Amino acid sequence: MKALLKRSTLNEDSKIHNYTGGGCQMFKTLKKRVKNEKGLTLIELLAVVVILAIIAAIAIPAIGNIIENNRAKALVSDAINVMNAANIYFTENSDQETVTAKDLKDNKYLESVGKLDATKTTVTHVTSGANTITASGTNGNVSLDITGYTLQQLTDAKVSVDDNGKVQLDTGNSTTSN
Repeated sequence: MKALLKRSTLNEDSKIHNYTGGGCQMFKTLKKRVKNEKGLTLIELLAVVVILAIIAAIAIPAIGNIIENNRAKALVSDAINVMNAANIYFTENSDQETVTAKDLKDNKYLESVGKLDATKTTVTHVTSGANTITASGTNGNVSLDITGYTLQQLTDAKVSVDDNGKVQLDTGNSTTSN
């Protein structure tokens, strides 16, 4: 009867259920295998480093382009904000022909000019058409210089940055480098 208590009743021949050796045989075998593992070889480690370097070489320039394009779009958005504030200004001051971004900010039509140069950004009131803007500004290493753009052109333009860090606006008819 003692011999029967030492063995599992599930399967007499199974080493998994053999409790006579002071523990489960399968766990002992796994423990030995894990103990024999030495880790990564130098070749495996080198392969991982090379793969990570390739991924970094692809990702870093792509992230840089995304940042530049977002800076350019922020400059164009600042110009759109100035145009919208100027439209309100010209509605209330129809006798005025031009207004600077500085005047818009000083008179509380505009909270911030963003990254545009407030003294060099001017909106011209056009009575028979859409108002136009002349603006310049810098955001990081990206610069914007535009002349004679309407609100609609700025809103519809596809914005990109050339190799010199200058904003390019594609209004559908032609690409303009500023």
